[in-house]
Amino acid sequence: MPLLVMKFGGTSVADLGRIKNAAEKVKREVARGYDVIVIVSAMSGKTNELVGWVEQTSPLYDAREYDAVVASGENITAGLMALTLQEMDVPARSWQGWQVPINTTSQHAAARFMSIPRDNLDAKFAEGFKVAVVAGFQGLSHEGRVTTLGRGGSDTTAVAFAAAFAAERCDIYTDVDGIYTTDPRISTKARKLDRIAFEEMLELASLGAKVLQTRSVELAMRYKVRLRVLSSFEDTDDNSGTLVCDEDEIMESKVVSGVAYSRDEAKLTLVTVEDRPGVASAIFGPLSEAGVNVDMIVQNISEKDYDEAHPGAVTDMTFSCPVNQVARAKKAMEDARAAGKIKYEDLVVDTDVAKISVVGIGMRSHAGVAARMFEALAKENVNIKVIATSEIKISVLIDRKYMELAVQALHDAFELEKVA
Repeated sequence: MPLLVMKFGGTSVADLGRIKNAAEKVKREVARGYDVIVIVSAMSGKTNELVGWVEQTSPLYDAREYDAVVASGENITAGLMALTLQEMDVPARSWQGWQVPINTTSQHAAARFMSIPRDNLDAKFAEGFKVAVVAGFQGLSHEGRVTTLGRGGSDTTAVAFAAAFAAERCDIYTDVDGIYTTDPRISTKARKLDRIAFEEMLELASLGAKVLQTRSVELAMRYKVRLRVLSSFEDTDDNSGTLVCDEDEIMESKVVSGVAYSRDEAKLTLVTVEDRPGVASAIFGPLSEAGVNVDMIVQNISEKDYDEAHPGAVTDMTFSCPVNQVARAKKAMEDARAAGKIKYEDLVVDTDVAKISVVGIGMRSHAGVAARMFEALAKENVNIKVIATSEIKISVLIDRKYMELAVQALHDAFELEKVA
């Protein structure tokens, strides 16, 4: 039988009524002739509640026990979904991660997939069961302990199962009806995309779009898993939602497909760093070890370079990271300076910036995208602090107060409300 993977997020299974609504969608696909693997998240708010209980019980908690507690949210949803399907006369069974088994690394709260053997689920499908309801977000370590994959891990679970079982498609049901050219809450002109390439979706996800988790898109691109994002709360058909697929499946694409933003960014500048071989390694090595997610990096001439006593001896190094990692970054730099690994005069921190990005595979074959972007921002008197580019992306850091204005201006400049 053809196989379909269907994933339902927390808002889609927030209560028994919504679980029943999701089960109706599963039943419809079974009636169409599919065997279905359903991946479920914890009911909305449940994971936060479980995490809170762990932190109240043990501020310096054992990560293995943290996973044992937090993974229980998905287990509850899986059991309730299986029961609901059975009440609808759909042969279904629930599966926890260790029962499949979903084999992962042993890095608790941030485990990664190693393998998903098919034997156990295939045997149940052969017995006549039509639906396997699998708890997302969790797996089993080499040591036999429950692991979790980090926030958004249920999306990744769904894609991993679609790859392992060669599913026809992986449908991600959520509280939005697809992927838009930008956030509809910011621009009323935002348009739902019928299709988007893996590479574009990966860039948008990593740049702030919240619809899909970045690791899930990486996995889908690697194994060519066709993803469809659609709403749990609307009647859907084969043309609903947005299909995330290979570039070859898209006939013609606009130069820019979307505008993404990240509100909680910070810009840090190390002033008068030694200009010598190895200094970048001495800076970003400690940042990596401290778990700081560095994004944009710019090295520029320091004012001290104009000092006759130090010609060409120093430079300034600017980088960006999430606001909630600033304290960690400052400590890493201070520790590196105290240890004599680097020398700098000052560390200047700006926590009032936002990152705006335009993304599109059409950039590969079209010139002038950067000029058009910068012109649109200039017309709105938006100053650019840092610029970073890739083959299909241009990102800038700007003052946070101009974020919404910049998104709207760029959406208009690239006429994203129009179909290609």
